Amino acid sequence: MVGARGTTLTFTVAHVQRDGGGVRLRLAGELDLSTAPRLATAIDGLLADGQVRLLVDLDGLTFCDSTGIAAFLRGDNACAAAGGWLRLTGATGRVDRILRMTGLAELLRYDPTADPASHAHH
Repeated sequence: MVGARGTTLTFTVAHVQRDGGGVRLRLAGELDLSTAPRLATAIDGLLADGQVRLLVDLDGLTFCDSTGIAAFLRGDNACAAAGGWLRLTGATGRVDRILRMTGLAELLRYDPTADPASHAHH
């Protein structure tokens, strides 16, 4: 049963293998207290499969609150502990603004030219 607007859970996490290794996680909808655990579960599952380089695509994300920010930080810490990284890309609108305000945009900014994985060959 669907109640008033805003009461339905509108959040999805999908992931695809990236060329050159790692995984691209595509988030869509609203990342908040009710949906952040689903992101954490997805990240944990990927880490358990040995995927330690995660690129999180926020192009479809329309909302992110402090629990979403915490989930990104937790994911980055877990990836780093496993020898990898978590990076954010594609944020727009409100999501982009909150990432900039919290400093996460800079901390977890995805820059292909500074990909930590690319330095492993030096």
